[in-house]
Amino acid sequence: MSEGGAGGDAGRLAGFLPYQLSVASNAVSDLIAERYRKRFALKIPEWRVMAILGDHGAASAAGEGAMTQRALTAATLMDKVAVNRAVRVLEGRGLVARVPNPVDGRSHLLALTGEGQAIHAEVMPLALATERDLLAGFAPEQQTMLRDMLEAVRMRAGEMTRG
Repeated sequence: MSEGGAGGDAGRLAGFLPYQLSVASNAVSDLIAERYRKRFALKIPEWRVMAILGDHGAASAAGEGAMTQRALTAATLMDKVAVNRAVRVLEGRGLVARVPNPVDGRSHLLALTGEGQAIHAEVMPLALATERDLLAGFAPEQQTMLRDMLEAVRMRAGEMTRG
């Protein structure tokens, strides 16, 4: 019988899990990008960098949220060129500041500025509202299951990448 796809979709792109994940991700990203672009003039890579720095700042004891660009690249799972481009745009807008890294003089630390923190604080409610709208048709247990399955797929992909 057929393998690799749901309902006999073996060999068909529409039934291929990586394709389905990519299409779903792009659809959600496009929706969010339009909302962020209209209100905050942010593209998705720029928002991802801001979100990671903002989350990191909220989780750090000092609340500073400074990270190296390498750490940002790993945290966002974005290409380093895309992270670099987003950081440059955010720096140019005064939303992210670059300071020397006291631990490693060869790198810099990046953190949200006061203005960057203010935008982060405004965007988060919008992001959470969009998430609520997207998941409105799912029962709470389905939402939990979806999150758990997505995390499991991400973890498995990471294991496979590492060998």
